[in-house]
Amino acid sequence: MIIGVLGPRGTYTEKAARQWIEKKGLEEDTVLEYCADIQDVFTLLGEGGCDVGVVPLENSIEGAVGVTLDMLMEGDIHIIGETIVTIKHCLLSRGKKEDIRVILSHPQGIGQCRHSLKEHFPDAELRTTGSTSHAAKLSTEFEEMAAIASPETAEMYNLNIIMPDIQDRKHNHTRFVVITRSDDMQTMEGLKEDAADCSYKTSIIVYLDRDRPGALYSILGEFAKNDINLTRIESRPSKRVLGDYVFYIDFEGNIDDTIIKDTIYNIEPQVAMLKMLGSYPKFDSHCESN
Repeated sequence: MIIGVLGPRGTYTEKAARQWIEKKGLEEDTVLEYCADIQDVFTLLGEGGCDVGVVPLENSIEGAVGVTLDMLMEGDIHIIGETIVTIKHCLLSRGKKEDIRVILSHPQGIGQCRHSLKEHFPDAELRTTGSTSHAAKLSTEFEEMAAIASPETAEMYNLNIIMPDIQDRKHNHTRFVVITRSDDMQTMEGLKEDAADCSYKTSIIVYLDRDRPGALYSILGEFAKNDINLTRIESRPSKRVLGDYVFYIDFEGNIDDTIIKDTIYNIEPQVAMLKMLGSYPKFDSHCESN
């Protein structure tokens, strides 16, 4: 199995992928294919260059990863799993703290450390990169450059840890989803958990296309009356006109459950579009090994 991840070596996405691989017992049967950015993971998957991809979906500090949401909407993608990684950002550099003039990282990494950077490096130039490990790799070139990345990346790229735990909040976690092509049923079936043994989560996208009072309330009411717990709802611009949105909804339950099927059946006539992203084991269920 080939798994597409954000590269180069040492990213949190790689850590998420290896965490999922270990849980599935696939250590001897997988190869990681490193991509330059999140969009490239989706492209590689769509072109058949990998069997599954692992991408970040949301962070406990910075919220949703916009490019992932957009690609889930645009691509023929199915979610088959999720995993959550504890994020511990460090400031890494060849030089010393007083030498630092430029700080590099993925936009999410910079956002998660915004207040710390303002306090300790108010005059430093902030530059975004495709990933935290790419930032670390670039920081090996000049002593005045530093990267926000994981402590493991410091050893990987022979950098000094200038400041540990630089993130603004002590508790920092990122949720990653494991994706495959919707038409790749063999991959999905081979990795499917027994629904009787795991707690499941389902993800959908809905587009209302009706500017009427109570439209979203009516949809959410279908979940409430069936006692279905919503775990996340996120709006994202539809990119059609200003003020027009699609909604990403996660909820507990499996699409094979009768109550979930009935709820989806009742919602579909109320929306212009409903896209099923998939049902998959919850990370915090007892079938997780982490």
